[in-house]
Amino acid sequence: MRYLTAGESHGEALIAIIEGLPSNLFIDAEFINKELERRQKGYGRGGRMAIEKDEIHIISGVRDGKTTGAPLAMEIKNRDYKNWKDKKVPPVTRPRPGHADLPGSIKYNQRDIRNILERASARETAARVAVGSVAKLLLKELNISLKSRVLEIGGAKREEKWKRLIEKAKKEGDTLGGIIEIVIEGVPVGLGSHAQWDRKLDALLAYHVMSVQGIKGVEFGLGFEGARLPGSLVHDDIYYKENEGFYRKTNNAGGIEGGMSNGNPIVIRAAMKPIPTLLQPLDSVDIATKEKTKAIYERSDVTAVEAAACVLEAVCAWVIADECLKKFGGDSIEELKRNYASYKEYVKMF
Repeated sequence: MRYLTAGESHGEALIAIIEGLPSNLFIDAEFINKELERRQKGYGRGGRMAIEKDEIHIISGVRDGKTTGAPLAMEIKNRDYKNWKDKKVPPVTRPRPGHADLPGSIKYNQRDIRNILERASARETAARVAVGSVAKLLLKELNISLKSRVLEIGGAKREEKWKRLIEKAKKEGDTLGGIIEIVIEGVPVGLGSHAQWDRKLDALLAYHVMSVQGIKGVEFGLGFEGARLPGSLVHDDIYYKENEGFYRKTNNAGGIEGGMSNGNPIVIRAAMKPIPTLLQPLDSVDIATKEKTKAIYERSDVTAVEAAACVLEAVCAWVIADECLKKFGGDSIEELKRNYASYKEYVKMF
């Protein structure tokens, strides 16, 4: 499978196109809309969340609620577009440290930074949540599920401190990042491959996780902690039980060994940096005058860690769904499920 997204933060709409979905997959628009709603929630979100109510509009690839095998096209309208379409917006020339503003303007020879920031905005992740929701619907047919949780915000590991830290940052015109954990359950052994570097499952997941705006680090299982321990305390002992097969009592590897899923839950943690749009802007340089200035302020969030958790679920769901199709094949959901059931029996008897 593959997908593309298009659209800008204040443009008319976001568009997503998915190619390679099997036919006869039920597309639950209500489920997709609930996932889009999840992305908009979280303490510390900004004013735009009061304007937007994201809803999916399916343009093609579905008939009578099921995929046909043709490309699936989806649209999410930007409700804020009506406030911008006739508005005379002055050029943006004061780049924000930590954002795509300056490198993007130089790369694409744009003297108005808005031509960069509109597409670089995390608003684009609404389209990716829609795409990931479709992947979740496919994985549900195979009894594979994803869940996420926020582990830290602003360096604090206890939830009761988060609201206080967010309010403090808001008052000071600052922003906060955090750490998110994704757990994928029901993944069969053997997704990915050791045979080639670009087929390793952890590499693919890390690539997609790092593609999400604001993510600056990723680890699996014990992650960096495992580098500080001897091998005897890191690697997961292997056991066998008749009629059940191989199993582990621990999951320090985070469900992946040698670039392949090992049958355990896949555990991923991602580090999200603080949002680079600050109410008390950092030092910058005006790209037009080259004079010292303060970075521009665009309406933004104090933190979006909870929203990012939903986005990370979506991109991870895409990877697992795509790998399932690569391994088990099938042009229809029925064929995929038959192939998958046969493989599970094989694994059980290995």
